[in-house]
Amino acid sequence: MAMNPAMIMKMMSAKKTFENNHPKFVLFLKHMFSGGVEEGTIIEMTVTKPGQAPVTSNIKVQASDLELLNSLKDMR
Repeated sequence: MAMNPAMIMKMMSAKKTFENNHPKFVLFLKHMFSGGVEEGTIIEMTVTKPGQAPVTSNIKVQASDLELLNSLKDMR
């Protein structure tokens, strides 16, 4: 399935806006994933909405997850 050029431009613009809005987070992700993620790595995320208790979830990276991460990395 090919993406149309307008959609690609829209995604690139949204990516740039995200990077400008959250430079420390982007640097953190680049640092953490620069050495590669290996099977068995635990990735955990906590989301705290205003006025609500934090909610945390995690995944243990599987081989099939690495295929997806590599595909996303190749899209850069």
